[in-house]
Amino acid sequence: MPSSNPKNTEFINKFNFDDKQLENGRMLFSQPCDFILSATKINQVPETEIAEVAFAGRSNVGKSTLINALTGRKTLARTSNTPGRTRQINFFDLAGRLMLVDLPGYGYARAPKKEIAEWTALIEDYLRGRRQLYRVCLLIDARHGPKETDHQAMALLDQSAVPYQLILTKCDKLKIGNLQLRLGDLNDELSQHAAAHPHVIATSSRNKNGISELQAEIALLAVTN
Repeated sequence: MPSSNPKNTEFINKFNFDDKQLENGRMLFSQPCDFILSATKINQVPETEIAEVAFAGRSNVGKSTLINALTGRKTLARTSNTPGRTRQINFFDLAGRLMLVDLPGYGYARAPKKEIAEWTALIEDYLRGRRQLYRVCLLIDARHGPKETDHQAMALLDQSAVPYQLILTKCDKLKIGNLQLRLGDLNDELSQHAAAHPHVIATSSRNKNGISELQAEIALLAVTN
């Protein structure tokens, strides 16, 4: 599909935030962000009082790439073209004010079924029982829209009363008209989900579009020093 104008997502997202909010987001994500640990079992996750924002989505939707774009780093979170490469819950401390959490991808992955089942159960245990989890950024590939596994994730978050926000990724692959249609469809669907945030943010890690808006949104959840 032809690539869009690189200003597409700025046009769509910017009205949600004022200049002060955008600057607060930029300042927060310009601070040190350090890898803490990787958890393969629920009893390995760190016990902290810091608010957490988790990044969830199908395998290869761009979770690690988005975390790198938000923090302005190329290799903070490991990325791969192989679906299912992230197989642990990875924790990153953002200046002691917020914990960013990179979850394993769900859906298609090049891994043994037993291993997929284990990390799927790990994701579900984390999402159901994490009191300091303030929001889940649920990533959706803009080219394809939500799949059945995305609907299942939304249902789990609704049932667990975990606030979540849909984040469209790879929006540079869509023309502005197609992107607006995708956003319209998602906004209509969100009215049926109790735990969903009302605003969808369109992003492109490649062109950095929508990154400042997402930084501003996440900064609203950070602990104030």
